[in-house]
Formats: sequence, C-alpha cells, structure tokens
Amino acid sequence: MAFAESNEVVLVVNSGVKGQHISQGTIRTIFGMRLSDWNENEVKVFVLPDDHPIHIVFTKKKLGMFPHQLRWAWDRQVFSGTGRAPIVVNTEEEMRQVVASTPGAFGYLRRSQVNGSIHELQIR
Repeated sequence: MAFAESNEVVLVVNSGVKGQHISQGTIRTIFGMRLSDWNENEVKVFVLPDDHPIHIVFTKKKLGMFPHQLRWAWDRQVFSGTGRAPIVVNTEEEMRQVVASTPGAFGYLRRSQVNGSIHELQIR
C-alpha cells in the first residue's frame, strides 16, 4: 500500500504532551508498553487492530518491527503479569477522539487526519 505524503502515518499525541521530537528507541519502548512516563506525562497508548493497514504501516515504518512482534511482546507482558497491553480502538476517527481527550495519550494516524485537537511528534 503506497501512501501520499498527506497520508503518511505519523505519531500523534494529546495536545498536553510536551515536546516536538522523540527518538525511535523511546517510541518503541512506549509502544512496547515498557515506559509509563515521558516528559512529565503518564503515557496512555492507543493502537488500531493488528490487521488494520494503518497499524501495519506504523509498526513497520515507524517502529521498525512487524505487528506480530509487537503483539508477542504485549502478550508476554500481560500473561506474565509484568505489564499491560495498549488500548485498541477500531477506527481512525476513534483514535483521533481518544488521543484528543486523554491526557498523555500516544497513537498514530494518517497525517491528513491530524487536526488542532492533537499534535504530531517527529520521530528521530
């Protein structure tokens, strides 16, 4: 699936999350559910279903891993009692709404779906 620049999948955060940039290592740790605080914010992670095209693109291009690897990490933490899984939302609209309304929220959307209620963090 090819995406135009306006449809590039980007990391989005609640407008209260401070910062403009984040390292790929840190975002992998956040989406791997191994970091609960970032820049004075309690982190809340939202994802689309494992088979959603936007989730697949985000996982591969931004996290540098396959969706099944991420699921395996979440399942291992949940089943061992050492962590939790992210909150799954079903649509991009729902993702935008929950990220906008949840302090410390991290998620992802196509750039064309980003509006003033949330902001994009650049991954370096």
